[in-house]
Amino acid sequence: MLGSFVVHSGMGTPPISSRTVQIEELTSASSSESLHAARVLLLEYGQFVVAQRGAAQFCFGLLEKESARLPVSYLEQNGGALLAHVDNQPAGFVAWRALPEQSVPNAWEMKRLWVRPIARGLKLGKQLTEEVIARARAANKSAMYLDTVPESMASAYTMYLELGFQPCPPYNDNEMDGITYLRKPLA
Repeated sequence: MLGSFVVHSGMGTPPISSRTVQIEELTSASSSESLHAARVLLLEYGQFVVAQRGAAQFCFGLLEKESARLPVSYLEQNGGALLAHVDNQPAGFVAWRALPEQSVPNAWEMKRLWVRPIARGLKLGKQLTEEVIARARAANKSAMYLDTVPESMASAYTMYLELGFQPCPPYNDNEMDGITYLRKPLA
């Protein structure tokens, strides 16, 4: 585990019992329970995306293959994945990978940010995003990229803008309707 800390949703009075958040970086040595939880969360993300308007181009079959190979599917792309627990229950997932040097040098792409509805309002998505940004900075990356669909992921889009991501030209061939490309300079 990377660490454990207590969070409050910031909505109204803090809960009587605090909620504990733990974030784990997945490795080939991660427990089978952690890998299973991450795979389930990744597939939940995929089911959400497929249910959105304009998601016809999203291939769930490829996501299933990606999920089955976690964390190797990201480690072999010079990236990684994080799993978040809230009160010892799997609650969030995010991954990242290096972008091709010939097209976007010295940069990472953040992928698959997903927070279960029961953990929303705890700023878990922000914590996971900040963890990936911190790793990119530690790896001396010059920028972090991502793509998102603001119409169906409005809260995430707003959070990305608040964290300093800015609209940028397309950097990949993802052609979903309504997609927006974002970049955060890290230097």
